[in-house]
Amino acid sequence: MPRTVVLLPGLDGTGEQFAPLVDALGPNVSTQVVRYPDTPMDYEAHRQLVSSILPRDQPYVILGESFSGPIAISLAAKSPRGLLGCILCASFVRTPREALRLAVPFLGAISHQRLPSALSDYLVIGRFATPALQQMQRDAQRSVSPATLVARLRAIACVNVSDQLRSIALPMLYMRATEDRLVPRSASQYFSRLARAGRVVDLEGPHFLLQARPREAAAEVQKFVREVG
Repeated sequence: MPRTVVLLPGLDGTGEQFAPLVDALGPNVSTQVVRYPDTPMDYEAHRQLVSSILPRDQPYVILGESFSGPIAISLAAKSPRGLLGCILCASFVRTPREALRLAVPFLGAISHQRLPSALSDYLVIGRFATPALQQMQRDAQRSVSPATLVARLRAIACVNVSDQLRSIALPMLYMRATEDRLVPRSASQYFSRLARAGRVVDLEGPHFLLQARPREAAAEVQKFVREVG
């Protein structure tokens, strides 16, 4: 029976940035791209939304990119029928930066759409920047409203799904971007301490890992799907 990889998107929530990974996975790996509505929601609301659209008649794996890692963990902790395993990519179990928690009162003061493109590229893409990746990042920034982005950043600032992660017995994989300027190495180390059946793989690349290194990431996803199958 074919296995589906359910892809939960990063901060933009559109799912459009999964295109390079889906192409790299090829026709032998079925994918379901989840898209979040452009409306302010907390993590629990996102979890309920995804839970309602998970596959019901086939085995599957969840992949949570960046913002969606805690959602993937919360879903896996519920042991839904058909779930074989869980992958996190450039993500976190609890807020990855304490500075973000301190910045919560000021998050709505500056529109993300006014942030300098060079700063965004530096943080998200780094030395792996190409015109195509830069344009993808611009499109993502324009696709989400300021109110929605602020709500998601506030959710990240307060999130902690440590207890849920401890309860998961299913296989788990954390794909760490070695040049991630947003999520520190400590996030993967914390995952390793808590995950009962988890492992970490380092992939050379930026926070925009699935977009900058899609073939390398796809190889790890395919390997994981074979293992849990």
